Order: sequence, then C-alpha cells, then structure tokens
Amino acid sequence: MELSLGSLPFGLDFHPSDQLVAAALITGDLHLYRYNADSPPQKLLDLHAHEESCRAVRFVNGGQAMLTGSTDRSILATDVETGATIARLEDSHEDAIYSLINVTESTVASGDDQGCIKVWDTRQRTLCNSFDAHEEYVSDMTFAADAMKLLGTSGDGTLSVCNLRKNTVQTRSEFSEEELTSVVLMKNGRKVVCGSQSGTVLLYSWGYFKDCSDRFVGLSPNSVDALLKLDEDRVITGSENGLISLVGILPNRIIQPIAEHSEYPIESLALSHDRKFLGSISHDSMLKLWDLDDILKGSGNNISQAAESDSDGDDMDVDNKDYLLLCTNYDMIPGGHLHVIFIDGSGTLPSAHIMTVTVPVLCPYTAPSLLP
Repeated sequence: MELSLGSLPFGLDFHPSDQLVAAALITGDLHLYRYNADSPPQKLLDLHAHEESCRAVRFVNGGQAMLTGSTDRSILATDVETGATIARLEDSHEDAIYSLINVTESTVASGDDQGCIKVWDTRQRTLCNSFDAHEEYVSDMTFAADAMKLLGTSGDGTLSVCNLRKNTVQTRSEFSEEELTSVVLMKNGRKVVCGSQSGTVLLYSWGYFKDCSDRFVGLSPNSVDALLKLDEDRVITGSENGLISLVGILPNRIIQPIAEHSEYPIESLALSHDRKFLGSISHDSMLKLWDLDDILKGSGNNISQAAESDSDGDDMDVDNKDYLLLCTNYDMIPGGHLHVIFIDGSGTLPSAHIMTVTVPVLCPYTAPSLLP
C-alpha cells in the first residue's frame, strides 16, 4: 500500500493497538490514516499542527493522543478521535525540536538542534529531566528501561547516556568521524547499534560507551538514516539511496535488501502494533506500508543460518576493549596452539561467559602473567 502525503514527511508512527498511522510533514501538517490490508488507506485527520515544519510524531497515553514536535520549538498534543488540541507547550526548547520518542507509558523524550534532551510527563504535563547532552542536533534516542537510561545520537558524532534517576549525563562517547543518525538496543541490551552518515554501522558494548567495539561497513557509502529493531539479532535499515535492508548483528552482515522505497533518502521506519506492516517515508513524499511477511520471504534460509551462526558464536562475543586476556600459565599443544581464558575486565561477566578458547600461535614465546 502507498499514498501520497503531498509534502515531504519527517515523522512516522503507528498506533499502539489500532490500525492507525500518523505522519508529520514539513508544512507543519499532521495526517492520520486508517489502513487495512484489503482496502486503500483512509485519511481521518489533516491538521495544520504547527506554523513551521513538524519533525516528529508519537502516539501517547495508550494511543488516545498524538504528540508532535516542531522547528517552532513547540510540542502539541492532539486528540486522536476528534483532532482537537489537548495542550500546546510553547517554547518547550530553546532551539528547534528534531526528535521525539516514547520513554514509558506516560513519559516522552524530545531532542533539539543544539543537543538538549528533555523528558516530559505527558499526563502531568511537566518537565521531568533536562540534559545538555550534545553540541549539535539530537538525531535519535532510545530508552534502556532496566537501567533507566536514555541514549541519544547526534550530528556531533557522539553517543550520549543520560541517567534519568540522577538527572545527569552519565557519559558520552568519543567523537566519531561521522554524524550519528540513529540508534537501537540489540542483543538483549548488550549492544548499542548506531547508524551514521557515512553508512558505517557502529556497535558499542553496554557499559563501555567511550569507543565503539565494532564497525560494519557493508552499507557504505550510503548514509544509514533509520534503524528499526526487528528482534535481538536483526535490524531493518533505511538508507539515503531509498533502499530498505535486513541486517544481522553479530555476526554483522546484510541478510538481504527487502524493499526499495524510491531513489530518495528514507526519513523514518516503523512497525505496526501487530508487526504485520512496515511503514516507510521518504523524500518522494510517499508513505508506503509493506506487508512484512511478504518482504521477508526469501530471507528464511539466511535467517535460520544467521540464527544458528549467532548462537554458535554468542560465547565468543568478546570485545577487545571490554575484556582482559589472562595467561597466568599456558600450555603448548600439538599443532602450535595456546590455551587462554577471557575474563570480563569489570569482574561482572556471568560465569557462563568465562571460557577457555584455543588460538593459533605462530611461534613459541614465554607468556607474561598479564597481557593487556
């Protein structure tokens, strides 16, 4: 299914329990559609929500309202049923709002063009937290619920970690050479995956945010403008060449391209509440709804192989920057190999991940008590 929005879309979101999808447009307009697999989408609302461009939209409060963020620095709450304005927060930021995400059932986070991140209570209509997290626009955010931490990416090339309990920016990564455009949590929270303007996908290990532990360049040189988590091992990417791809994480590889929206950059990707449809918007001013089962057909063999490969390799998910290699003693065995043990440098790695592996040794040597 596809439909013309009439203007360049910046934001996209699906209703959490109904067959509704909303789009935020550069004109400041907000569109709401009802979709069905057996009929064309029906436009329910066409509102001029903001005087300047509407950059982001999110359903909140169980889908009863839509929040939009704009370059006019305001956040607007709109009733889904009637289209009436519930509340408008003028000057919510000192600069134009760039991104907006759901944090919990009653809180959202907004990021602006100058790197400020704010967390809001949508029911009390109050500000909960404010972080000067970045030096340039906040391109995307994601929430780690177990740790109560909000992660953000920015045009300044850094990943930030904001502690909601302490109301502080806990850490920020070193500057990368490219703008970071998107972020998702993968591998049950053990990996933070970031898209970049160069097309490189950067992987950070949880708790070690200063520098990435891995880089995947398979999508280069096209900017990875959108990331959408499919499951703990696979992510859907949207690139500036209009291509939508299914990508595996650890092992890192392109499983297959699954759709081509257009020749223009993908602005946003989203999944319907029942995960039957993938939504995409692009600079061609079109909203497209893809049957997820249909576009994933043909990747079955690759997916099963990927799952098997990833399962076999999980115990070897060891990052050089995160672990110490201990060789308090060693044993040369036939074939010229050395037994070593990987142990987490922080001492918090579960015992299941303390392992003995065999690595090739090119020539005999005396092992020191500790190799950095």
